[in-house]
This record gives sequence, C-alpha cells and structure tokens, in this order.
Amino acid sequence: MTKLIIQIPCLNEADSLPATLARLPREIAGIDRIELLVIDDGSSDDTSGVARRCGVHHILRHRRNRGLAAAFQSGVRQALSEGADIIVNTDADGQYEGADIAKLVAPLLAGEADIVVGDRSVADNAHFGPFKRVLQRLGSRVVRRLSGTDVTDAVSGFRAFSREAAQKLTITTEFSYTTDMLIQAGRKRMAIASVPIRTHKTMRPSRLFTSIPRFIVNTGVTMARAYTTYNPLRVFAGAGLIVGFLGLVPILRFLWFYVQGDGAGHVQSLVIGGALMVIGVLLAILGVLADLVAANRKLIETNLLELRQLRDVLDGGAQADAPQSADKKSAKPVRKAS
Repeated sequence: MTKLIIQIPCLNEADSLPATLARLPREIAGIDRIELLVIDDGSSDDTSGVARRCGVHHILRHRRNRGLAAAFQSGVRQALSEGADIIVNTDADGQYEGADIAKLVAPLLAGEADIVVGDRSVADNAHFGPFKRVLQRLGSRVVRRLSGTDVTDAVSGFRAFSREAAQKLTITTEFSYTTDMLIQAGRKRMAIASVPIRTHKTMRPSRLFTSIPRFIVNTGVTMARAYTTYNPLRVFAGAGLIVGFLGLVPILRFLWFYVQGDGAGHVQSLVIGGALMVIGVLLAILGVLADLVAANRKLIETNLLELRQLRDVLDGGAQADAPQSADKKSAKPVRKAS
C-alpha cells in the first residue's frame, strides 16, 4: 500500500488554512491512502483548532515559533514515523494549486526521480513582480551551479520526495529548507525533477522575511553554508590559492626592486607578501581538515540512514503484530514539540 502524506507548515494560518485544505486531492491514481499533516509553528491564533475541525489526520504543534526550516524538518520526521511512502510539502497561503500534487508525485511513482520540485514558471508568472522574477531566476541559476542539478525553480516550496530521499536528508539551516535541501540532494547524487505547476495570487505578505535585502542575505548565507558543508576542500583550498597568488604579487615586486639594487626600501612588500602566503597555506590546511570532518559526517549520515531503515523494519513488525484499530480515519490528537 502506497501512502502519501501532505504536510503543511503553518504560522497563524487559521484564516487561509480551510481553503488550502479544500483544494488538496483526496484520491490520486497509484496512491492507496492520502493523509494530511499540519505543523503549527507556534501560532498565536487557532491554527491547530481549525486543522482539527477540518479533519486533518496529524497535527504537530511547536510550543514556540522555530522557523520554516525547523517546521519542515519536524513535519518530515512525523511523516516518516506515520509510515509515509511519499511526502508532499505545500504552503498554507494557497499559493499552490492542490490538484497539481498529482503531477508532483507522478515521477516518484514511475521511479524516475527521488525529489520533484514544482516549477512556477517564474519568468512569466503573472503573480510575480519584475524584480522578484529577476531575483528568483538568478537564485535558481546559482543553486543549479552549486548543487549540480537542473532545477528551474529552486526556492519553490511545492515539492514531493520519496521516503528514501527523506531519510537521507537533514536540514541544518534555520532560515529556509528549499536551497539547503537541493544542494544536499544534488551532492548526494539524488535524481531531481521539475514539473510545471499552477499558482494563485497570495493576499498577504510573506512571513518568511520582512524585506528583500534580508531575504537575499539569508538565502546567500544558506547557500554558501550548504555548499561549504559538502565541498569544504574546494572552498578552503580555492580561497587559500587566491590568497597565495595575491601574496605572490608583492613578493615579486620586492624581488624586482631587489634585483635593481633598491630592495632595502621595499621590505614592506616582502612582509605583506609573506603574510598572505602564510594565510593561504593555513586556509589550504583548514580545507584538508574540513574535508576529513566531511568524510566523518558522511559516515555519521550513513549510520543515521541505517538506523532509520532499521526503525522502519521494527515498526513494520510491531504494526503487523498489533491489533487493527476499528477507526483508522479519526484524527489524532495534537502532538507538541519543544
């Protein structure tokens, strides 16, 4: 039996959540069971109550706001524990067309992809302003380069992924999971596909960021951090090589004047060049150390994946031995996470 869980991270979405839930499909060809999961990220309104009254199967509530990335990661863990074979993430503001979830899961059901990202056609999307279109396209181009993938809309939150992909990914950023997830998946050689989707105009401003400059800075930091995590030797060794070449310039300058018999008046060039060369070597050494740490991280991730798979086996055995509940469709109580 193939189970799909649609997760929706929420922050004060009591007004928009009912309409979003109403658009979600209840049947998809190739899917035996569809369940809904709402992650209430410390909302001050009645988001959890609305979700419960709308018949959401699973409700997970953070005691305080922890951010979109943490809400996404909590939802993935919960979905895995509930036995999801496929997980779809969507927003609560109604931006994405719920019926297009069938398009997202199709490549997963066909075994053609591990992760599928909904492409909002940013270049000609009527709901985006000119500046946002340019910004989104530039960001997607950078992510494609850093991740080694061909994703056309890198920051789209409308995406689906298999259980195996979810078990291999761990979001480490505190800002947004979108770019971190793609860079991880690309560097782990997962198959990533894009499918065109429809969008709706959102009536409220984004709750992820308060200004465009702040969004650019936070996204840039997230991408740089994720790329450095998975390519430390290239980053540090490259930086060391650049600094070393910069140090070579004043040294050559000193040697030129020294050959001309005027070296005594240009010792400062030798000092500056020598200092830059030392810094370059230290950066290269840091790259080697960081690469060793990255190798250790891969071993830890392998152990974590095996533990998750072992838990699946144990949970499967426990469910087979347990008596079946008479009411499988009733919503579960709200679960709280710190």
